[in-house]
Amino acid sequence: MGRLAVAAAVAAWAIPIAALVDSVVPEPYMDEIFHVPQAQQYCRGDFSTWDPMITTPPGLYYVSVAYVASFFPVAWMSRAAKTFDVLCSTAALRSTNVIMAMVCSVLVHDLLLCIRPGIGERKATTYAILLALYPVHWFFTFLYYTDVASLAAVLAMYLFCLKKQFWISALFGAFSILFRQTNVIWIVFFAANGAISYIQDLYPKDNASHENSEPKHQSNKVVSGKDNKIAAQGLRRRRMNSPISKGVVISESTKLYNSLAEEVWDISLKLWNSKCKIFIAFAPFAVVMVAFVAFIIWNGGIVLGAKEAHVVSPHFAQFLYFGLLSAAALLPWHFTPSRVSDLFHLSGKNKTWSSLAVLMGLGLSFVAVHFFSIAHPYLLADNRHYTFYIWRKVIQVNWMMKYLLIPFYVYSWFSIMNILGKSQTRVWVLSFVMSVALVLVPAPLVEFRYYTIPLVILVLHSPVIGNGKLLALGSLYAAVDLSTLVMFLFRPFHWEHEPGTQRFMW
Repeated sequence: MGRLAVAAAVAAWAIPIAALVDSVVPEPYMDEIFHVPQAQQYCRGDFSTWDPMITTPPGLYYVSVAYVASFFPVAWMSRAAKTFDVLCSTAALRSTNVIMAMVCSVLVHDLLLCIRPGIGERKATTYAILLALYPVHWFFTFLYYTDVASLAAVLAMYLFCLKKQFWISALFGAFSILFRQTNVIWIVFFAANGAISYIQDLYPKDNASHENSEPKHQSNKVVSGKDNKIAAQGLRRRRMNSPISKGVVISESTKLYNSLAEEVWDISLKLWNSKCKIFIAFAPFAVVMVAFVAFIIWNGGIVLGAKEAHVVSPHFAQFLYFGLLSAAALLPWHFTPSRVSDLFHLSGKNKTWSSLAVLMGLGLSFVAVHFFSIAHPYLLADNRHYTFYIWRKVIQVNWMMKYLLIPFYVYSWFSIMNILGKSQTRVWVLSFVMSVALVLVPAPLVEFRYYTIPLVILVLHSPVIGNGKLLALGSLYAAVDLSTLVMFLFRPFHWEHEPGTQRFMW
């Protein structure tokens, strides 16, 4: 029932808004001028023609062809070119992402129930609908971009990895690379943490000994002998049958280790001792990685086209932008008086370590902002993106502003890591931070679309909040969505090309 409710709720607003967008903006918009003609080439059965300006693989075009052909198989089989061109119109191609948005929401719903079994159907449904309204994801639901389908493939990969169906997970991982090459980082992230979870299941005594030590100690004060044994067994049974038992084991497992180094050493030892079993279980992911490396060697790089505009760059400031944007987009988790108070109270417990961590964070952030802030030509030229105005009106409004934002960057990342650390192991948090860095730092162009996948992962692993905060955040998202839609539909952009420049004007 939850899945059906989520899909119906997303379809209820996505379908009419998509129809409105198609009626007001029927022609390809922004990067659609590359994606739509390329997909239409595939609709004609021409799979050899390729636009050199397209940087991503053709996964979205394959999905669109299959999607359209499923409704009109006769036209596809007969290769009625003119008829099929009409069927692969801009509106029809855009509708691919409307379907993908519904799939994303259902996958978020299932992932929440898998990661947090105690959350309940109603709360999982609410969260899934809320994420469907996240402004960046919401906006590109109505355009023919790769982002929504890419998110769907990554979430499907994660879901099947959690269910330990590794062949299916790896298959979706390979499919996700066909939408965006950087998804290979999330394949490694999910596979690595899946392997760690796998070996924890192979060594249950380590968790059980810690889990049962405290209850047995307490039970000795009340009962003894045979009663003590029965009570301990009953408690163990209740914990194993509890819907939140997995979450309890995960959160308590962080207490098994006194430091990150001890945790890494113990996990490495277990991985080495079980290397044969791990290799057999996770061989599908290894096959995908080998194929991806072969692709990079064959292609001469990670991007397909426009390589000169997408050169790998040390854009460390991008990592900081993600932290602030994600914390701001998830206000009830990060920017509330109680949250600020909790972080200050936590830092007061170990002032020396906290002071060193803050100073190191501020120093590294200053270096990243001062030496590794990149203004890509696309960022400066295209005023159809929010990043165009944020860069000019906020970050570059004066020379001091980019430095004044540093404390907010540091606070955001400390808040993110602290929240994740409450439910995940130190290794999991570290691997997530490293994955975000590997995805974002090499990208010279600031694009909020690149932040969507890690932001969704953040929500999936953040504490459950009350209905009031969810309603407030949903209202904020809806307000931003509505204002974006109004600007998009009623203040259309016009592209003015001047000699030697590319400048977009209202």
